[in-house]
This record gives sequence, C-alpha cells and structure tokens, in this order.
Amino acid sequence: MSIPFLKDDSLAPGAVEQTAPGIRRVLCGNPGPFTYRGTNSWIIGQGNSVAILDPGPVDAAHLAALLDATKGERITHILVTHTHRDHSPGVAALKAATGAPSYGFGPHMTPPEQGGEGGDHDFRPDVVLADGATVAGADWRVTALHTPGHCANHLCFALENAHTSRTLFSADHVMSWSTSVVSPPDGDMAAYMASLGKLQARDDDLYLPGHGPPLPNPQPFVAALAKHRREREARVLEELRRAGLASAEALVPAVYGAALDPRLIPAAARSLTAHLIKLAAEGAVRQEAGVWVVS
Repeated sequence: MSIPFLKDDSLAPGAVEQTAPGIRRVLCGNPGPFTYRGTNSWIIGQGNSVAILDPGPVDAAHLAALLDATKGERITHILVTHTHRDHSPGVAALKAATGAPSYGFGPHMTPPEQGGEGGDHDFRPDVVLADGATVAGADWRVTALHTPGHCANHLCFALENAHTSRTLFSADHVMSWSTSVVSPPDGDMAAYMASLGKLQARDDDLYLPGHGPPLPNPQPFVAALAKHRREREARVLEELRRAGLASAEALVPAVYGAALDPRLIPAAARSLTAHLIKLAAEGAVRQEAGVWVVS
C-alpha cells in the first residue's frame, strides 16, 4: 500500500484560507525539507473567542499576518501541539500582543545535552493539558490527545463546533505531504506506532496537519502510514541480518534507496535508530560497541 501524499498546496505565506466553517489557516513563510511550504497556523472560532493553534517560529511577518487575519476579533487562547522550533517559539510575541494564555502538554522533555537540540526550551504553557483535557471558547471546544512519537509532548486536538465534531488538528504526528521524522531520544518509534493506533480507533473525517494541505478521509492514510512503518522495520531487520552488524547510518542507503534527498540522510539515520531501539526493546536486536546486531 503506497501512501497517498498530498503535495498540491497553493496557499501563499501570509494569506488566509477559510478551510472549514469556523476554521482558518495562515501559512508561515518557513519552507524547508522538514516543513514543506511552511508551518500551518490554525485560527479556531471567530469574534470574541478565537484560538490560534501553533503560532509557528519567531517570524514578524507571520505574527503580523495572524493579527491581521483576526483584526477586530479577540484572541483568547494560544494552543501548542508540541515544542519543536517551527511550532511554538512564536507564542511569546503573540501572547505579548494579545494577552492570551498558552495551552500545551508541557515544556520540551529532552534537554539539549541529551539530544533535544531541536526543541524550544523556552516554552512553558500557562495551562498544562493532560491527555483528554478540554479547552473551550464561545462556539468551539477542543480535546487534547497526547500522541507522543514525533515529539514526546505532542498533542493532537479534536475539534467540536457548531459545524463539525469529526475534525482533528493532527499537527506533525500525521502530515498530508510526508511521513513524520521520529528522532530519538525525544522521538520514540514504539510510542509513535501506539499513537497511530490511537488515531486509527477514532472516526475523524478531516485532519488539519502542521504542514501540508488539509487531509480528508484520513483513516486509509493513517493505515498506510502504519503499514509503511512496519514494512520499514522489517526492511531494517532484513538488512541488519544481511550485514551481520552495522550502524544506523550504514543501513540508510539500503533501506531508503538512492532517491533519498541528501539533506534528509541524517534524519533518516535517526529514524532508523528509532526502529532499532524499538526492535531492541522487543529483543530482536542488540547494540554492541556502537553498532547493531541481530539477537
């Protein structure tokens, strides 16, 4: 089963898209190999009770676009899906401009010296959200779903408003344009797979991701993601058996193939490390002197 990625996204940075009733999207101009065309910020609600989900990185133009998109309205909530630096650092300026409190699972969970250098270590939510916690405005409510894997403090948000009860802000756990990076130690492949299973148990009919266009009919897509990861794990084990012993980096060419963007090779090695750590926890492989071997 191939993954039916959606690559067509014509929204310009700073422009406002009315994605669905009560939901608007503003794209940050921070394109890259991990962010696609940029980070999606989502505007939930309207009038005197508006939430901004994921203000993005520190970016004056994006902040201005968010404030312009909500001119005449009152921003009452700032929701944060996770603390990677393309999602949460924009909270501080938005909070200063609006006075709205921030909501999230908690601070970044892996210190820089332990491999958490990609995290926003300055963010501390004003309101901590546990799995299942709800946040409500005048005409909307979201439920926080703890979905670790891509990031240990990752939340998806399930939306209920007057128009829908089956929309999920899937952030970077499920993106429409690409698979998610799972990079240990903050990323965890076993947790990622469990979180995919958590979403597969739901019946949402629209995902609104952190990068890429909206994803309708998401359940077949999520099933394809899970199948892809299981097949990659099997490939890792097969190649490790063939090699006898190898580092994660040495396995990248055989597992990913020659078409892999060279900019993504370090991330691919981290992802394979995540698979190997999961396999080690299951007793299938073990690490010896910095390399991996089948148990």
